[in-house]
Amino acid sequence: MTVPLKKNYRCVPSLQQFYTGGPFAVSSDGSFIACACDESIRIVDSSNASLRSTIDTDSEAPTALALSPNDKLLFSAGHSRQIRVWDLSTRKCVRSWKGHEGPVMGMACHLSGGLLATAGADGKVLVWDVDGGFCTHYFKGHSGVVSSIMFHPDTNRSLLFSGSADATVRVWDLLAKKCVATFKKHESAVTSIAVSEDGRILLTAGRDKVVHLWDLHDYGFIKTVLTYEVLEAVCVIHSGSLFASFLASFYKQSKKKKSVSSAIHFVTVGERGIVRIWNSESAACLFEQKSSDITASSDMDRGFTSAVMLPVDQGLVCVTADQQFLFFAPVEHTEGMFKLALSRRLVGYNEEIVDMRFVGEEEKFLAVATNIEQVRVYELVDMSCSYVLAGHTETVLCLDTCVSSSGRTLIATGSKDNSVRLWESERRCCIGVGVGHMGAVGAIAFSKKRKDFFVSGSSDRTLKVWSWDSLVDEVVQPINLKAKAVVAAHDKDINSLAIAPNDGFVCSGSQDRTACVWRLPDLVSVVVLKGHKRGIWSVEFSPVDQCVITASGDKTIKIWAISDGSCLKTFEGHTSSVLRASFISRGTQFVSCGADGLVKLWTVKTNECIATYDKHEDKVWALAVGKKSEMLATGGGDAVINLWYDCTADDKEEAFRQEEEGVLKGQELENAVSDADYIKAIQIAFELRRPHKLFAMFAELCRKRDAQGQIDKALHGLGKDEFRLLFEFVREWNTKPKLCHVAQFMLFRVFNILPPTEIIEIKGIGELLEGLIPYSQRHFSRIDRLVRSTFLLDYTLTGMSVIEPEIDEKERKDGSLKHSHVKHVDEVLSTENADSEQKQDSEERQAASKKRKSKKSKDGTNKKVKSVAYTSVEARSLQA
Repeated sequence: MTVPLKKNYRCVPSLQQFYTGGPFAVSSDGSFIACACDESIRIVDSSNASLRSTIDTDSEAPTALALSPNDKLLFSAGHSRQIRVWDLSTRKCVRSWKGHEGPVMGMACHLSGGLLATAGADGKVLVWDVDGGFCTHYFKGHSGVVSSIMFHPDTNRSLLFSGSADATVRVWDLLAKKCVATFKKHESAVTSIAVSEDGRILLTAGRDKVVHLWDLHDYGFIKTVLTYEVLEAVCVIHSGSLFASFLASFYKQSKKKKSVSSAIHFVTVGERGIVRIWNSESAACLFEQKSSDITASSDMDRGFTSAVMLPVDQGLVCVTADQQFLFFAPVEHTEGMFKLALSRRLVGYNEEIVDMRFVGEEEKFLAVATNIEQVRVYELVDMSCSYVLAGHTETVLCLDTCVSSSGRTLIATGSKDNSVRLWESERRCCIGVGVGHMGAVGAIAFSKKRKDFFVSGSSDRTLKVWSWDSLVDEVVQPINLKAKAVVAAHDKDINSLAIAPNDGFVCSGSQDRTACVWRLPDLVSVVVLKGHKRGIWSVEFSPVDQCVITASGDKTIKIWAISDGSCLKTFEGHTSSVLRASFISRGTQFVSCGADGLVKLWTVKTNECIATYDKHEDKVWALAVGKKSEMLATGGGDAVINLWYDCTADDKEEAFRQEEEGVLKGQELENAVSDADYIKAIQIAFELRRPHKLFAMFAELCRKRDAQGQIDKALHGLGKDEFRLLFEFVREWNTKPKLCHVAQFMLFRVFNILPPTEIIEIKGIGELLEGLIPYSQRHFSRIDRLVRSTFLLDYTLTGMSVIEPEIDEKERKDGSLKHSHVKHVDEVLSTENADSEQKQDSEERQAASKKRKSKKSKDGTNKKVKSVAYTSVEARSLQA
């Protein structure tokens, strides 16, 4: 059975970094989030972290972000103190201004959308008119950085609240333009402000581990709620929300009554990374998460940095210090109580991706190892982080997956903490730990057939075979895995491992430039593969042949025979180290990726690279190949995960469909030409990219009397892309003397129709015009020489009295006056000459003088006759 070869893959950028810490803003309906990402702003879909758009902030990292109530405008500020207003539909800055003397650290937009409040590191609070960009209020009073700012949610109450690092909260009256209250109960920086649903009570949270409640009627202090945690956010629970309904059921189940109907329920988050719900009347914690969803390590400082209550029934979103967005929603518990379930996890930044594998029989999940001590498992449908495997104490360097004979999906990981761990995917827990390596575990591989052991390779240069025969189905605590075999395999770090399809051999690749094949289960050396000039980064067995493929730092990929260790083939093409190579199409092809950021598709038989893809901006460390669909996943130093789908069949079908459409369009074009519907025919010719047909139609139109009108009608229906195509065609026509006349006429008409401002906006117009100018100058010079050469013919015909030179009416009158004047002078001169001759010759020569005079008179008569004849001939020729 012949396996069809793959010719092309389609890349889908599934997971990109969108949040690198700092400010963010959630839309009013919770559908998207605006996040600060390095020196840009990313607009991401909150359901699946897909990137909607990117706003470039001119190489300036944002320090504050806010959205207008209708989510149409985005406000941003950076260290340059420039406040910008962005139109999200066009992603363009509509206006900007400066006002603060330091970076803007907080922003809030009024519910009316007309005012924007900014809090600065200079201790000032300014209010701006959004449309005009001018300052309406200038408040000064804080002695520290103002980080939190908020308008009163009731538009009828013109109050503005600001919290500062000087441990004070100030209330500003927008109508009176002054500070009406200063709250000084906090002992540390104020991090968050919230207002009760009825608008009467202000809640302030700070890093002094307390929440203070203040009366906004008389600006008096009400009470303090001790939280025993450095707080970063406080959120009020509104009636009618999902949290409120579950709180009502909680009171009913616990048979407690609300002490006062006006009790406020609020949520706090902070350094511990847990969500807690409080009652303001009793100052008691009603609910507390039992464990953090951030990390299992207690010594890691990765708590929450912010939290926002989402509208209606969408729950709560919390932001962690390691750039994750966690979406929580209350769900019913078995005991009639409720608990917070993590409904969605969006990872804003993955750092460097070092390894990944598909998980499960259906391959619906992707396990990813990055530069952290956790393994993140993503769901391929929406690329949200489904769950996290936490247990290692150092960075996870490698992983592998398999489905055991009992049907359990297992994941094996190796880490810098010198240990290996075995995880069960369904229960999301660690079921086995293997300790024994003396260095970081950089390679791991599962058994392919029996699936009851795995092999690990370490920087201590040893291989270990781990078995889990004694593993029971329900493991409460991770068991200690035991090494069945150990061997000192290489002289340097082991980078990669692969187990043969029949579980008979294991191959190891090392930095010592060799790959070794070992017989399992005793790890007996079979053959050493020598030939690479640099360290080997990847090894893999062929699924059908007894050979091994290796990828090396010497920019080559080699295929070796297991029998004698000879090199069968060498593939060259990468411009840097090759980091991964994996077989596809039943061993007839393979895919490679390297430090040059390229992914290449190769055919083994022909030694040919049939496709190269450049979709990464950094080294591609990780490559995963699906066993069923042979879908690819790549990731690397740019923290981007790309999914690749085989589109060979789709491309073939698309080519057939396009060919079919081309035939139909071609017939439609011929019909339009035969019907003399040139406007439609020109439009179709542009769609079909047929320059020869276009030239024929333009040439035909140029021969018609109303050529200008018809061509203008045809050109008016073109878009910018079609005009760009026309310029490309005209550039080609302009290079040939036989076609240049039509090309120049089309250029003339285009420049008459389009204004220069629109021509400049055409993509690549500069290069096109540069190609047109030299030939146009050559044609002009040629025509100019031709016109000049016709002057000799005009001169010759004029000299032969065939044509009369073209002169203006004024010149004609001036010429006739000059002619009459010359004639008069000639007559005077002839008279004077006659008198002198008579005096000199007297009588002897009278007869001779008479003869001369008669001869002159005859000559003059002849000239007049000639002149008359010349004029009459010209008149006849003109009439003819």
